[in-house]
Amino acid sequence: MKHGEGADPSLSLPREFCYSADCAVEVVEGATHANFVAGVSTMLALGIVLNIIGLGFFCWVLFTLAIYALPFFVGMTAGLYAHGAGAGPFGAIVLGLFAAAFTLVIGQTIFSLVRTPILRIAVALMFAVPAALAGYYATFGLSGLTMTSDPWRQVLAVIGAVVIGVTAWARLAASPPGGPSGHGRPALS
Repeated sequence: MKHGEGADPSLSLPREFCYSADCAVEVVEGATHANFVAGVSTMLALGIVLNIIGLGFFCWVLFTLAIYALPFFVGMTAGLYAHGAGAGPFGAIVLGLFAAAFTLVIGQTIFSLVRTPILRIAVALMFAVPAALAGYYATFGLSGLTMTSDPWRQVLAVIGAVVIGVTAWARLAASPPGGPSGHGRPALS
């Protein structure tokens, strides 16, 4: 039985709505197929996962590079001073890099050669305190992305400063003092 033959004419579809080989398919303008990959829930889940990965990477970088906060601060200060004194951008960058490298090498040398615990603690504090300061501001900035309460942001920033400062201290303390020859391995490399 073909379409429209022997059936109630009120129940049959008009010929233009027929989906058969002899009818053309009507395309509705602006209609799109549902795509699972571009769905709202997929994008939200992907965004959350990528944010967690990005935050984890940022925290790893922060903990890894926290020990280099003092050379960075010294290099930045020297570079800004040189630029203000008229050395120009290239001279300021070169002087800043030189000052940062010099600070790092001097810190490594002193920490690896000195055997007195008080001097080792002083050098470790010189590197751990700027790391804690950098940790405070990094945690304060990150907490500002998720909360608006300033007292809680301060609490989290202080906790972040303590954790990052202790981590920097522990990385420095992991280096043994000099052996019988007076040379230990560099603590900051």
